[in-house]
Amino acid sequence: MTILGLFISISCQPKPNSETISKKEKNRHLLLAKMSTEEKISQLQGAWLRDLLDGKSLSLDSCRKKIPYGIGHLAQFSSSTDLNPDELKKVIWDLQQYLIHETPNGIPAIFHEEAISGFAAKGATTLPQQIGIGCTWNPDLLRENTAMSAKLMRKVGATQALSPMLDICRNSHWGRIEESFGEEPYFIAKMGLAFVKGLQGEDLSKGVAATTKHFAGYAGGTDNEKVFFEETLLPHEATVRFGNVQSAMAGYHTIKGIPCSANKELLVDILRTKLGFDGVVISDFWSVKQVYTKYKYAKNDKDAAIKSITAGLDVELPFGMSFPYLKEALDEGLIDQKTIDTAVQRVLLLKERLGLLNNEILPFEEKKIDFDPPENRKRAYESACQSIVLLKNNGVLPISTDIKKIAVVGPNAAAVQSLLGDYSYQSLAAYWWKYPVDPKNPKLVTLLDGLKANVKKGVEITYERGCDWTKSMNDEIEKVDNALGDERSKNLEYLNIKDLPKPDVSRAIQISVNSDVIIAAMGEQLYLVGEGRDRKDIRLPGEQEDFVKQLIATGKPVILVLFGGRPQIITNIESGCAAILQAWFPGEEGGNALADILLGKVNPSGKLTLTYPRTNKQAPIWYSKGYDSLDQPMYPFGYGLSYTTYKYKDLKIPKSYSIEEKQISISFEIENLGDFDGAEIAQLYVSPPKEIKELEPIELKGFVRVFIEKKKKKKITIKVSPEQLAYYANGKWIIKPGMYEFKIGASSTDIRLSGKVELKGNKKILNQRNVLFSENSIE
Repeated sequence: MTILGLFISISCQPKPNSETISKKEKNRHLLLAKMSTEEKISQLQGAWLRDLLDGKSLSLDSCRKKIPYGIGHLAQFSSSTDLNPDELKKVIWDLQQYLIHETPNGIPAIFHEEAISGFAAKGATTLPQQIGIGCTWNPDLLRENTAMSAKLMRKVGATQALSPMLDICRNSHWGRIEESFGEEPYFIAKMGLAFVKGLQGEDLSKGVAATTKHFAGYAGGTDNEKVFFEETLLPHEATVRFGNVQSAMAGYHTIKGIPCSANKELLVDILRTKLGFDGVVISDFWSVKQVYTKYKYAKNDKDAAIKSITAGLDVELPFGMSFPYLKEALDEGLIDQKTIDTAVQRVLLLKERLGLLNNEILPFEEKKIDFDPPENRKRAYESACQSIVLLKNNGVLPISTDIKKIAVVGPNAAAVQSLLGDYSYQSLAAYWWKYPVDPKNPKLVTLLDGLKANVKKGVEITYERGCDWTKSMNDEIEKVDNALGDERSKNLEYLNIKDLPKPDVSRAIQISVNSDVIIAAMGEQLYLVGEGRDRKDIRLPGEQEDFVKQLIATGKPVILVLFGGRPQIITNIESGCAAILQAWFPGEEGGNALADILLGKVNPSGKLTLTYPRTNKQAPIWYSKGYDSLDQPMYPFGYGLSYTTYKYKDLKIPKSYSIEEKQISISFEIENLGDFDGAEIAQLYVSPPKEIKELEPIELKGFVRVFIEKKKKKKITIKVSPEQLAYYANGKWIIKPGMYEFKIGASSTDIRLSGKVELKGNKKILNQRNVLFSENSIE
C-alpha cells in the first residue's frame, strides 16, 4: 500500500475522489523529480525564524544566504521572537513569498510552535498548563480549546503544533510532569485524542497538524515489552489510529540501547507498520546530533544523520546539524536516493494536506489580529475553574460573607509567574531568549488581582509576600544531564525575581494575626519545574514550609493555595491548614477563577490525574499497582472535593456477558444532595479475577464528567468493550473469561458502587484491539 493509500484507509478526514487523489499524487512525484539533492535535504530540516529577521522584518539577504534552496520547517517561530500578531503574520507571509518566488521549486514552509497551554505566541490566550487541563476530566473542553489554538495559529499562517505531550508520568520529581495529563494510560489516551481532533479539525487544510510526543516512553515504561505495548504506547496508538495525527516526535531517550531518533524498530516496525502511522517523524530538538554526541551510537554527525534517516526519521529540528551531511553521504554511496526521497515525499504530503502546495496560500490581508478576544478569555476562565482541585476543606470554604479581613500572603499571591507553565509563550521566551514576562499582553490576573476585583465592598484585603520561592535555585534543582544546560535556568531565575521587593516575614505575620482568614499562595514557579528542572526534594521550596507553619501558629484559619507543575509534599503542614487548593499553573484567568472558587461563586470540580505522594521516597507512585495499606499517599488518583455532596445509587449491571459481545452496559444514578450546583467526575474501574495475573489489580476503563443542579439527579450509562480487558503477550492481545468486578468511584479509593460480571466464553486472541475506549450517555 502506498503512503497515500494508507492515509485514505485510516483517515477520519473527508476523502477526495480517486481522480483528485491521482492528480495530487502525480503532482508530488513530478515535484520530487524536479528537485535537486540540496533542495530535498533542505525540506528535511528546520531553521530559527529569528535568524532570518532584521529587527521585526524579514531579511531577504539572510534568506538568500541561509536558505537558498528553501526550508522544510520554521522551528518555534513565535516563541523565539517578540513579534506581535500583525508583525508575525507579515513576516510569515513575506517568508512564504520568498520561498515560493525565489527558491528553485517554490515550496512553502511549515511553521510550527508549542500549544499545550494555548498557542505559544506573544499576546495569545494563555490556558492552564496541561496537567491542570487533565484535572478537568473534560475531553470536550480540551477539544474546543485546541480548536481555538488552531484558529489563532492559522490567522498568522502557522500549520503545525509540537503538541500534545503524551508521556505517562508517575514520578513527581521529574520536571516535565507538568506537561503531561498524569499517570493513567487510558485517561491520557482519551485526552490526547481530544487534543489532536480539536487541533487538526475535520479539514486539515484549515486546521493545524498535531504532534504526538515523545515517541515513545520518554518518561519511562520502555524496559518491559508488556508495559510498553499496554501502557506506554496506548496514548500514541489512540492519536494515530483514531485521530490520524500527522506528526510524531522521537524522544531524547533510548530503547534497547538505541536512541529513539535512530531506532528503526520503534519508528518503522512499531509506529508505521504496527500502528499504521503515515505522517512525518520529526526529531526532538538536537536529538539527531545526540545520536553521536551523547549516546555514541554513531561515529560522527554524518553517521548520526545516516542512522536516523535510515531508521525512519524524516526531519531534523530545530535546524540542520547532522542532516546537511546527507548530500555527502549520498555522494559517497553511504545512503541511497530512495531513502532521502521517501522522507521528502512524506514532508510534501503533509504540506499538501495542510493546503500549502498548489498555490493554496491565501493572499495577505491588512487586518488587525486579536490574539486574546473576550471569547478566548472566557474559555481560559472556564478552563481554570475546572482545573483547580479542592484537596481539603474543614468548612472554611467558601469564605463566609461574615469575613471582613483577608490576609493574602506568599510568593505566588501577586506574581504573574504563578500562572504560567513551561512551554507557554512567556516561559519559552524568558527561558530561551531572555524576554521578560509582560503581565499586560495578554493580561495576567493573579490571585491578589482576582480577590480585589471580586470581594464585596467592605472586605479589607492586605498583602505581603512573606518569603521568596527559594533562597537559590541551585539549592532546589537537581543537576540532570540535559541538552539545555544551567545558564538558561539562571537567566530565568534572574528574570523572575530581579524586580520584586524583598519579602517582609514580620509584616506578613502581623497582617495575618489581624485578619479573619489567611490565604497563603505558595509553591513553584517557572524556574522550579519544567524541562531540565527536576527536584529531589519536592516539599515546598526554600523557606515556604516554615513560613506556613508560622501562619498556622497565629491561630487564624489558613487556606493554602498551591501553584506549580507537580504534586508537592505537604505532610508537615497539611493538618494545620483549614483548606487546601491545588491551582497548578492556571493561565491568564487563574486569579479570577481562584477568587470565584474561594468566594463560593464557583463550585470546585477538578480531580487529580496523578497520585499525591506523602513523602519524597513514595515517588514514583501510581494507583493501578495498588497503594500500600501501611504507606498510603496524601491524596489518591481521581481525588477531589466539592462544595456539595453527591450520592451514587441504583447500579444496574449484568451478571454475565459473552466475551464475543461488543459492549457491557453499566448504569447508575448520581444525585446532588447539597445546596450548590456542581459537576461530578464519576470513574469506572475494573478489577480482574485473581487468577488473571497479567492485569493490574485496578484500572480505569471509563469516566464521565456530569453537571448536576442542586437537589437533582442524573442517570449515567457507561458501555465497556471486552477488548478493553485485553492484555498483551507475544505480539497478541488476549481476553480471558472470568469474574470481573466493575467499580464506580468518586476516586480510585472512594468506590461508591460495585458489581461483578462473569465474562463467559473461550479465551479470545486478537492481532489488534479495535476498541480502546468506553462510551458514555447521560439522561
